[in-house]
Amino acid sequence: MKILLTGGAGFIGSNIADRYIELGHQVVIVDNLITGKKENIHSEAIFYEMDIRDDQLPRVFEKEKPQIVNHHAAQMDVRKSVADPIYDADVNVLGGLNVLQNCVRYKVGKFIFASTGGAIYGEQDYFPADEQHPLRPLSPYGITKLTTEKYLYFYNQSYNLKYTILRYANVYGPRQNPHGEAGVVAIFTERMLQDEQPVINGDGLQTRDYVYVGDVVRANEMVLERGNNKIYNIGTGQETDVNELFSKISRETGKNVPEKHGPAKPGEQKRSVLSSDFILKELGWKPEIGLAQGIKKTVQFFQERIH
Repeated sequence: MKILLTGGAGFIGSNIADRYIELGHQVVIVDNLITGKKENIHSEAIFYEMDIRDDQLPRVFEKEKPQIVNHHAAQMDVRKSVADPIYDADVNVLGGLNVLQNCVRYKVGKFIFASTGGAIYGEQDYFPADEQHPLRPLSPYGITKLTTEKYLYFYNQSYNLKYTILRYANVYGPRQNPHGEAGVVAIFTERMLQDEQPVINGDGLQTRDYVYVGDVVRANEMVLERGNNKIYNIGTGQETDVNELFSKISRETGKNVPEKHGPAKPGEQKRSVLSSDFILKELGWKPEIGLAQGIKKTVQFFQERIH
């Protein structure tokens, strides 16, 4: 199949692109390289350096004629979305609509959408959250992801565009950007390896569900031809607080760094953890890489990059 992958030079997108190519698919990548990196792009992928809001996007669709679009391009920094909701909506809503309009115009068969589990549910009523949990996003980022989900329902009803929505927990692993706000595993790992002191925001008791990027890639592989018009959580069902994460990474890097706490970030969610029972039942997906093993693989990646 020919698959157009937006954000395919980024952390998650590039890992998915590699797997799709390994499976024998043709992959076309659209990425503006704001957070994506050219070195992440597989040599066999066709690459367009382009923003998803660009009015030149139709020529990519016209030339490449993708059968599937996998949409990972996004403004994905929660704090940036709070600071600048207009920019966040411009990229995530209007950019997403630009991609969707081209899907309809050029008769794409299916749209796979990278959504968010943590940010879309807000403060949870129960743990772990399943797909039926009330949707109460606390950030513009969560709101724009939910908005795109609603548009997908519209495009399916009006134009018969099939879709699968994947609501990710906190994804971590090789190629994660250690310089952004989002990737706490990457940030802690790189700082420790460079003998710098990472800072834990607040008391460090806030919990997240950390899912390894390789497991996320498998979910994106499974939904190429299955899971049409469904929404699936992609998480582990396991909560880990930041202090515990810090000590696991400290042990794995062999640095034994003492904990240092800074001020809490305002509006930060206290607990977030997802149930993936639905995709297990429907498609047989479940996480295979535990946190200890995933951190080991991530630390190895950063060690090789630093030396």
